[in-house]
Amino acid sequence: MKKTTILAMAVGLFVSAMSFTSCDKNNDNTMTVKPTLYDSLGGTTMVADPRNSGVMIEKGRLGIRSVVDSTIFVIAADSKLNSYFQPLLAEVTAGNTSGLTALSKSLTDFFCVATGAKNFTYGGKNMVAAHDPAQNPRMNGKSDNAAFDQFIADLVVGANQNKLPANLINSVGALVNTLRSQVVQR
Repeated sequence: MKKTTILAMAVGLFVSAMSFTSCDKNNDNTMTVKPTLYDSLGGTTMVADPRNSGVMIEKGRLGIRSVVDSTIFVIAADSKLNSYFQPLLAEVTAGNTSGLTALSKSLTDFFCVATGAKNFTYGGKNMVAAHDPAQNPRMNGKSDNAAFDQFIADLVVGANQNKLPANLINSVGALVNTLRSQVVQR
């Protein structure tokens, strides 16, 4: 069952990523590929990872991870959303950041794949399972449209903290909004 779920997720992510990639036919009948959203977010250029001395990271992944991490902290401070993440917040308050690290990696992987990165895979739960407390005990309640809208607002704050240009924020927001029907469960 898990392989089927992961396959369905991979197909969904591929379709989402492809919506941010297209080809143009040149006058000489050759095809050129337009950049993916991942490319626009920094792409595969290797840069130093400020979190890990001596380690190189794709610039696109670093940018996505920076926005993800900023957004996690915005949500943690947001009284409209932080109640959904009580297990995580309790761990962090107790000094255990392993869940926070895992969430950051999983969300970064998800957004890398969803925006068209080719060098990463997402191995987490599908969006329905990830947001259903019956399938994911780390979720503290099912979300509604208002919570999803607030998540997008917090994502915009996190993106702005990282000086992401408005056109890319809009593209990421449009991508996230395609997940609404899977995330909103009440």
